[in-house]
Amino acid sequence: MTRPSLLLITALGTTAILPLAAMAGESKPNTLSAGEKDAGWQLLFDGRTPTSWRSFGKATLPGNGWEVSDGWLVKKGGQKPGNLVTRQEFTDFEFSWEWRMARGGNNGVKYFVDEKRGNLGHEYQMLANPGGKASKGATAGFYAVLAPHDLPAIKAAPEVNHSRISVRGRNVRHWLNGKLVLEYACGSEEVLANIALSKFKNVPNFGKKLTARIMLTDHGSECAFRNLKIRELSAGAAKE
Repeated sequence: MTRPSLLLITALGTTAILPLAAMAGESKPNTLSAGEKDAGWQLLFDGRTPTSWRSFGKATLPGNGWEVSDGWLVKKGGQKPGNLVTRQEFTDFEFSWEWRMARGGNNGVKYFVDEKRGNLGHEYQMLANPGGKASKGATAGFYAVLAPHDLPAIKAAPEVNHSRISVRGRNVRHWLNGKLVLEYACGSEEVLANIALSKFKNVPNFGKKLTARIMLTDHGSECAFRNLKIRELSAGAAKE
């Protein structure tokens, strides 16, 4: 990557959910098309300043380890600056982002993050392991709880992956590169039974829906994010 343009610390109704790509048109990275704006999308990163994010448990961003480079929000490799969380909490929403990592990289996006119980949440796993098999630890799964199904090709840098999460009522969906790969209901027998077999078995309310934050994790690997977009939904919105 080129020299960073900015070091970080200076200081979803009844409308059906449409695939983001169908609305994006020819919009540039980290911008919203007219269709996206009409559909209620908002940017969580404009390609220059990550003002919608802060360090977990703090009011500010980390002084180093996360930086902006060529329109990407980058968690630098070999550094441990910690996780970033949204300044805003969300209940029913659709969150979309692009990411790239070198082969072998490991990161994730967590949601239902309640800072009172620590760096925990339902994690959309991200692994740069082309050819990786579906498991509870696979890309686009609910980490350690539910495996994705029929995974599309997973890409390693310089290629870019597109991911999406929707939360509507108790229903949660994960997409990877345009394909729906996981769907579950918060608090369902399936979810709670799998949590009881996981390392999260003693975490209060884990597996249940929360109004909470979204997190970009720091798992050590270098990982770049862009096109971080969100829209709030109503719990009764129609399915696709």
